[in-house]
Amino acid sequence: MRKKTFAAAALLAAATLTLSACGSGGEDSGSPVSVVSEEPGSDKAATVLDQPFEKPDLVLTDTQGKKYDLRAATKGKPTLLYFGYTHCPDICPTTMSNIAVAKKQLPKAEQDELQVVFVTTDPARDTPAELGKWLKGIDPTFVGLTGSFATIQSSARTLGISIEPTRKDKNGKAVSMHGTQVVAFSPKTDAGYLLYGEEATVDDYTKDLPKIVKGQTP
Repeated sequence: MRKKTFAAAALLAAATLTLSACGSGGEDSGSPVSVVSEEPGSDKAATVLDQPFEKPDLVLTDTQGKKYDLRAATKGKPTLLYFGYTHCPDICPTTMSNIAVAKKQLPKAEQDELQVVFVTTDPARDTPAELGKWLKGIDPTFVGLTGSFATIQSSARTLGISIEPTRKDKNGKAVSMHGTQVVAFSPKTDAGYLLYGEEATVDDYTKDLPKIVKGQTP
């Protein structure tokens, strides 16, 4: 069985080339930035980075309207980070729901340790209240963050995730173009050492989370 291992630099380069048209109904949809993880012959959902990403120095506003410092709040804790938006009809809710279902399979103590952070790519519409309402229907323990689009975009870019300003499609519907990978950060090093693409299933996360909470490689 081959383990998928990629350099962070390669993913950063790919970020400028590929985006997923999340919620566009298929128009202009492309592969997620994490397309490099789709290596034939491997049954691993996770892409293992040989040069882990540094956790973004990101300070935004949570669903309670309070300042949330990503590095400080998640230091020493297993953390899953995803960039998306609440009006997305497909990839974003599916990804978050898959993680929520898998998380419930962990022992209670490990559920409490795991931090799942959802950062909006559509801050103009995703207010703290809107994020809180949306996440409550998925898992009320998930952290929702909003703030300056420029801050969000630049932080995502450090993880090889491209985000474009929300725009209208040909039908007048507002869509957000963004990379769709989930980044897993180790509680041991606080570094992002795993990537999951939009193809990752509930079973994938259920199998991998017990190792992720311990800072191990699935």
